[in-house]
Amino acid sequence: MYRYKIILNPQSGKGATGKRIPEIQQALNELGLNYCLTLTERPWHAAELAREAIVDGYDVIVAVGGDGTVNEIVNGILSCQDKDIGDAVLGVLPVGRGNDFCFASGIPLDFKAACQNLATARVRTLDAGRISSEQNSMTRYFGNGVGIGFDAVVSRVANRAKLTGFLGYLIAALQTMYIYYQAPEMQIELSNEMIRQRSLMVSVMNGRRAGGGFLMAPNGNPGDGVFDLCIAKNISKAGILLLIPRFIHGTQGTHPAIQFKKDTHVTVRAMDGLLPVHVDGEVLSADVKELSVEILPGRLKVITDAS
Repeated sequence: MYRYKIILNPQSGKGATGKRIPEIQQALNELGLNYCLTLTERPWHAAELAREAIVDGYDVIVAVGGDGTVNEIVNGILSCQDKDIGDAVLGVLPVGRGNDFCFASGIPLDFKAACQNLATARVRTLDAGRISSEQNSMTRYFGNGVGIGFDAVVSRVANRAKLTGFLGYLIAALQTMYIYYQAPEMQIELSNEMIRQRSLMVSVMNGRRAGGGFLMAPNGNPGDGVFDLCIAKNISKAGILLLIPRFIHGTQGTHPAIQFKKDTHVTVRAMDGLLPVHVDGEVLSADVKELSVEILPGRLKVITDAS
């Protein structure tokens, strides 16, 4: 029988997750899971708890929260892999704001179905990503995606807002039109191509969706060994406004300002100005000059309902 370490972020969803602890415990008890529940107390505590759980021999590390909590636990699991400390399967109970990792990975978004999914314990191997910047001396793993430019500012605005979920991100996107609309010149280096242009946004997706409802990579597949890139050229405020519905429906690829690419590695450099960056919806930095993103094929074992 699997041993489950349940890591719950009580602040997820503006504190809504913490209020659901009795409901979560009851559901897990009814399923007869062998589990230990621990609450996070500070940023990056989930990553620490995940590493400790792996050392203690837990088989499954379960993120209870949103994409930020999932990201921390992904970092805990993959950092243990890199140091040959151990490994574990990732599970998720999606009770946060966006739940974009679950959307792409085949994890049920319905709470009861997600609990049953944990008990069924069907494991699928998925890709992960790693972002690094020598300038900022940073390395971070991710499961869903990286956003550079406009969508990173959207994440920052949404994280400060009172509203949660897709509506909060949609309002943040409209507000960002008046904050971040002068695209910096970027050099985007792919395996066999170099793009230099003013780019409003570069989205590097392992999954399909960001912000709880924006289909950055409509045909993305987190198990195909490549990233799906969505690159937006410089565009007017009115153009941004008209593009937002296309991103909701995943039809932005037909717009002349949008380029779709697939690759396993991408390096982005700011030729003027600095780049705001988010990782799985959490703001990583507002002042990156250069960064690299690489795919890690098959590095994540995830309990999922998808084949």
